[in-house]
Amino acid sequence: MELKSLTRLNASSLLLIAIAFIAAVVVSNKLFQGWRLDLTDNNLYTLSDGTKRIVENIEEPINLYFYFSDKASEDIPSLRDYANRIQELLQEITNSAGGSINLSIIDPLPFSEEEDRAAQFGLQGVAIPGGADTVYMGLAGTDSVDNVEVITFFQPDKEEFLEYDIAKLISTLAQPDRTVIGLVSAVQMTGSFDPQTQQMRQPWMVYQQAGQLFEIRDLGTSFESIEEDVNLLWIVQPRGLSIAAQYAIDQFIMRGRNALIFVDPLAESDPAPPMQGMPQGMPPMGQSSNLATLFGAWGIDFSADQVVADAQLALQISGGSGQRPVRHFGYLGMPSSQINSQDIVTTDLSSINVGTAGYFALSEGSESDFEPLLTSSASAQTIESSRFTFLPDPSALQDGFSPTGENYVIAARVSGIFKSAFPNGAPDLSVDSSIGEPSSSEEKIEIDSAHIGEAAQPVNLIIVADVDMLGDLMWVQVQNFFGQSIANAFASNGAFVANSLESLAGSSDLIGVRSRASYTRPFTKVEELRVAAESEFRQTEQRLQSELADTETRLGELQSSREDTGALMLTPEQQSEIDRFVDRRATIRKELRAVQRNLDRDIEKLGTTLKAINIGIVPLLITLATLFAVWRRNRSRAR
Repeated sequence: MELKSLTRLNASSLLLIAIAFIAAVVVSNKLFQGWRLDLTDNNLYTLSDGTKRIVENIEEPINLYFYFSDKASEDIPSLRDYANRIQELLQEITNSAGGSINLSIIDPLPFSEEEDRAAQFGLQGVAIPGGADTVYMGLAGTDSVDNVEVITFFQPDKEEFLEYDIAKLISTLAQPDRTVIGLVSAVQMTGSFDPQTQQMRQPWMVYQQAGQLFEIRDLGTSFESIEEDVNLLWIVQPRGLSIAAQYAIDQFIMRGRNALIFVDPLAESDPAPPMQGMPQGMPPMGQSSNLATLFGAWGIDFSADQVVADAQLALQISGGSGQRPVRHFGYLGMPSSQINSQDIVTTDLSSINVGTAGYFALSEGSESDFEPLLTSSASAQTIESSRFTFLPDPSALQDGFSPTGENYVIAARVSGIFKSAFPNGAPDLSVDSSIGEPSSSEEKIEIDSAHIGEAAQPVNLIIVADVDMLGDLMWVQVQNFFGQSIANAFASNGAFVANSLESLAGSSDLIGVRSRASYTRPFTKVEELRVAAESEFRQTEQRLQSELADTETRLGELQSSREDTGALMLTPEQQSEIDRFVDRRATIRKELRAVQRNLDRDIEKLGTTLKAINIGIVPLLITLATLFAVWRRNRSRAR
């Protein structure tokens, strides 16, 4: 009887425990819904603060459609892993949006309405080698007025910028109005009348491309204020800016706005007026530009009379008049090794050409963040800009050339809380201290109580010490094709400008979403073993090829030494040499197989060790720690 009662009691206890467990799971799901703990290195699954602010400020609902060919990618585990990473990030963003983002995950099967819809959005299907169907892995977004933004295909090699790309798409949909860029330029980028040809010059191609992306408003160089709807300043060759214009730029930056700035110690695209007595046929001199007053307040050093010369990056230019091409140390072709691949602006750029460029550095004591984007090689030095004027033979720059070993920064991203260059408020312009050109003594700026002495939020600037890189000659060849201008870019200068404008024109939150670490965590030890084994394998293979060549040479010598050259039978010496090689080849092949087996054995040994640690040692340590804690508790109770 007692046994039956005990059995019923145990059964009832198990039932109660099961019910309590289910209830605890249900309650925990309700109470802790949305709670997440990111234990990954670099917090890969934690949204950056910039992304959180972007989704929190969405005013109207946004629809996101993630198209991924789940069925067609069954045999591509690496692609499926990356798709899972994208989907988890999208779900995390959706959860943070508080209902303002609607996410749909769609598998566009071949010949389905979903595939047609993906094609209408402009998503790109990629043909996988060996696969019958194309694979989609892109994102489309729409807002309440049917504006559409797409990421045609998520490239795995751009994984570090995954969060930025998605945040940019959402930010664009949340703020669909076209960005207004204020152009401040002393060079005629927008086109001008050419007195020599009596025709209008075409606008620079970089200006035309920017005009397709943004609304560009030409502010000139003599403005006294900047309209509120201007989102970004594009400053090119700020020569002759009045102090009124400088103050307007200063206050624009103090309002937390951004700027893309191009200055130059010798801008050949901005020729000076011909001087009296100049010889006929002599090319005009280029002019320099600087923003010394503003740069000084922002902690930036720029030498307006020093040009970076680089022996390693020097471009080869035509000598003219039938002379052989020569390397010009002032014209530099910057490969990917000199371009910052960690910044969203320059990550995909392969080459950039610059001409007689200067360099930047942070001022002593500056608290600004300074991130180089374009740097010279270590085979560089600076040369007075005056040496580049009236230079009939560029090879003369090699005379006395002595590299300093320093990598000079030609372009950089500068950010921080900047202070005004006019700490005492708006200046009185009874006496103007303009750059290059004096202004009228009648020009005044009223003292404004709304003067801003320090930026309220971090400001981002991209500064470039070269203006000539914007000219068509440095990066693009424009041809006329049946009345239409066709541009063939041979360098990434235009892409650099477009990326810079796009990055700076975004909100400060978007700029704060920088590259993240890769979620892929390779087995570095396994890779080290594999590299070592492959090195040994190559050495053995090279030895085989060497012995094969020696054997063929030996056979040729034996053949040439034969007197009966018409005979087809091999001589005993030849047969013996061939037999020796066959035996040796079999031995070397056995060595190659042994190298591969050793590789597999080392990897298996490493795997066994890791399994022993994870399955055996770790639980054992936990058990010992638990037993020790129980022993301590029992001992305390006994006392």
